[in-house]
Amino acid sequence: MKPRQRQEAILAYLQKNGKTTISDLIEHFKATGTTIRKDLTEMEKRSEVIRIHGGVILSHEEGDQPIDHKTHINSDRKRRIAESAVQLVNDGDSLILDTGSTVLQMVRHLKPFNNITVMTNSLHIVNALMELDGDQTILMPGGTLRKKSASFHGGLAESAFRSFNFDKLFIGADGIDLDMGITTFNEVHAVSTSMCAAADKIIVLADSSKFGRKSPNVVCSLDKVDTIITDAGITAHYLQQLADKKINVIVAGGDDE
Repeated sequence: MKPRQRQEAILAYLQKNGKTTISDLIEHFKATGTTIRKDLTEMEKRSEVIRIHGGVILSHEEGDQPIDHKTHINSDRKRRIAESAVQLVNDGDSLILDTGSTVLQMVRHLKPFNNITVMTNSLHIVNALMELDGDQTILMPGGTLRKKSASFHGGLAESAFRSFNFDKLFIGADGIDLDMGITTFNEVHAVSTSMCAAADKIIVLADSSKFGRKSPNVVCSLDKVDTIITDAGITAHYLQQLADKKINVIVAGGDDE
């Protein structure tokens, strides 16, 4: 495993397990102490982790990290998921794109589509769409700018989404729980709930590490979700449970190595 791949895997492990000892990482990744400590040093430089007495923790919960940090977590999985998600876009579609780092990776593939309308509260996504110089109509909701995520939130943003109706919403998740539904760490999640209400179809982009995680804020219940796009790490248990709930699951191809 290359250093960057292992470091992404360490981030995913910390997301799932929380505070972890160095010896646990050495055992889990079958690596030497020197290798793991070197990885953690590089990750500290990127402000991804903090070493504390007795172990290491994420510098932020992933859901509340700046998007340029989140982009590096499980990046290969996110790229493949985004590529699969674009296959669900058609000419003439009206789309909502959430602020998630996986959703952001969809944008580079949107240029070939004609006459699509995209509404987003993400400045990063707007900038990426403008760089395409393609045939897209771009809408933004306004509201209060949250600098960490470079996205708009608050009552104005929520009411703006409620004023429209869109064909499809592509949205990320910090956790997917079979009972709670789609959840997030983001405390200003009401705008995401408004996005869900404004879309005919809800398409969730989430790598397999998100299944079984319960983040504190519920965005929507699973009975409102049409499709979940994930990676090959999803377990047979979750595939069956989602099928029982009549949710279409797309597994983006390829393994992670």
